[in-house]
Amino acid sequence: MRYSESFIYTLKEEQKEASIVSHDLLLRGGFISKLASGIYNYLPLGLRVIRKVSNIVREEMNRAGAQEILMANIQPAQLWIESKRWNDYGSELLRIKDRGERDFVFGPTHEEVVTDIVRRFIKSYRDLPINLYQIQTKFRDEIRPRFGLMRAREFIMKDAYSFDADQDGLDISYNKMREAYYNIFSRCGLKVRSVQADSGSIGGRDSEEFMVLSSTGEDEIVTCDSCRFSANMEKAESITMDDAGSEMDLKKVATPGKQTIKDVCEYLNSDDKFSAKALLYKNEKDEFFCFLVEGDDELNETKAARVTGSVELIKLNDEEIRASGLHKGYIGPVNFPNKNIKIICDERLRNRNSLVVGANEEGYHYVGAKLHRDFEPDLMADIRSVKENEICPECRKGVLKKTRGIEVGHIFKLGSKYSESMHALFLDRNGKPKPFLMGCYGIGIGRTMQAAVEQNNDKNGIIWPISIAPFEVELISLDTRSEEIKRYCDNLYTTMLKRDMDVLYDDRDERAGVKFNDADLIGIPIRIIVGKKNFVNNQVELSLRQNNSRQLVNKDDIVENVKELINELYSEIDKGDKI
Repeated sequence: MRYSESFIYTLKEEQKEASIVSHDLLLRGGFISKLASGIYNYLPLGLRVIRKVSNIVREEMNRAGAQEILMANIQPAQLWIESKRWNDYGSELLRIKDRGERDFVFGPTHEEVVTDIVRRFIKSYRDLPINLYQIQTKFRDEIRPRFGLMRAREFIMKDAYSFDADQDGLDISYNKMREAYYNIFSRCGLKVRSVQADSGSIGGRDSEEFMVLSSTGEDEIVTCDSCRFSANMEKAESITMDDAGSEMDLKKVATPGKQTIKDVCEYLNSDDKFSAKALLYKNEKDEFFCFLVEGDDELNETKAARVTGSVELIKLNDEEIRASGLHKGYIGPVNFPNKNIKIICDERLRNRNSLVVGANEEGYHYVGAKLHRDFEPDLMADIRSVKENEICPECRKGVLKKTRGIEVGHIFKLGSKYSESMHALFLDRNGKPKPFLMGCYGIGIGRTMQAAVEQNNDKNGIIWPISIAPFEVELISLDTRSEEIKRYCDNLYTTMLKRDMDVLYDDRDERAGVKFNDADLIGIPIRIIVGKKNFVNNQVELSLRQNNSRQLVNKDDIVENVKELINELYSEIDKGDKI
């Protein structure tokens, strides 16, 4: 592509809407442009990257035995009613009506549609296993779209769905996809780590997220310093070695004006880990919950939502707390006055012999409270967020460390969640109808593009891995008015295209500084610079964006040198790092 004939426009100033570097660089580099909150247009450079990522995904999915289809974006509500997600999915689901007032949704995901397709055609175990995938635009009405393509409302996604006759088959399909995902991200030049994850509204048993480690990642994860255990905070558990404390008699004590755990424990000269804080929430069904966690712990809202069967949890405000007959700062499980509020107690409190808890009376707390003796929760569950330096639950010797990551892929074992509710059945070897066992496997194509930028940049701009760069080579002419240099560059450009090299030819009549700044910002891996100073000596400059290395090459040998360099860069990516 000739730069002078292209639709490439770069921006000098940092973009105010961008809070992370990758978002800023994609905007400034002319890869994407914002249309509305969480909705972006892909400009020519961005679309070239998207297509290269998509092609890598497509090749690896095909190699793993999956078959590509394309499903409708607009889905009838009836399918979502069948799967029981019409009411459960939440406000992210964009619901629309056609002219006949029939309900539809703009697909955020396609479990219902693909299950409908398979139940129409697959009738016997002999037709299994099967894996169908697509690369397509989705829409989720995120409440807080942010970070550009990382948390957009409209996005491009690869989603695949496997159908098997039994659990062994599902395990095989899942592991094939897991290996395919490592291959995909390795070929995209990304360093990823798979972590145990919460399945969320998709459902199912096991799930893993593929994370690009980054200090600016929106997801917090924990990793073990002794084994390969990794999990996001929504799923992570740990082993804690805490003192149970001495058993005491229950006693009500005055704590005037002391409402926070810190203030109460300081007033009573008590350790906050021997206290329980009560947190009041409601969900989308107007069900009310009192969550109890240790005083020095934090409630994990995703875990809390999962154990209560909630799509969304909303913290009660002061007025709602008063209307429930409770006193803010003095809420506790002993003699709990409101039977309409379920008490969910964190598992860690099971090990405490005595606790400081609210007395449900303004200005008073109980000391010495003990689970099962003084109060009985409706449910015990893991609802806390793990902390650094707690013991790894897998190897039971390493300690957990926190880091941040960007989710680029997620794989699930759905089991029969959708096939049972939608009556998607096949006949097994004994002629008996059984529900399909399903797996679901997603990759954010735009997220992968932006994650590559987040992991590969410097102060001047993007450093693309060659496999997904918009172009492999940038040819820069520093003297467009010299007929000799123009003729050489034109011939070199044509020759490289004939040799199947992906080239951007900067033939603009611009100053050298402008061209170099744009080249750094756009981040094409290999750069050929043709200028008077070297050309008179029959030389051109060859440089690499990743380390700014430079060398002078005979102008007649440049094509072979570039071809060799391209092969070296691809070879480096093929080696890949699997964390």
